[in-house]
Amino acid sequence: MDPKKVIVCRCEEVSLHELEQTAKTYQCSSRELKLRTRAGMGYCSGRTCRQLIDMIAAESTEKAPTHAIPLGYQPPVRPVSFDLLGGNK
Repeated sequence: MDPKKVIVCRCEEVSLHELEQTAKTYQCSSRELKLRTRAGMGYCSGRTCRQLIDMIAAESTEKAPTHAIPLGYQPPVRPVSFDLLGGNK
């Protein structure tokens, strides 16, 4: 499968290729990788891609993932009902 077509962060549409290239170029931690690519900064705040970002950063620096400064995530600003999202109200 082509890494350019594999999307890791669906919210910000960040590809595996982009994450790997950024991690290799800058030897970044997962936090820096998140800030450089915006992966994990979308609607879900990294709930779906945070572990993959940690793994990609760990592979590029050849270190075990460090959780000294874990990637954070936050709940939505306010909850939205499915009826409202679907346009039923």
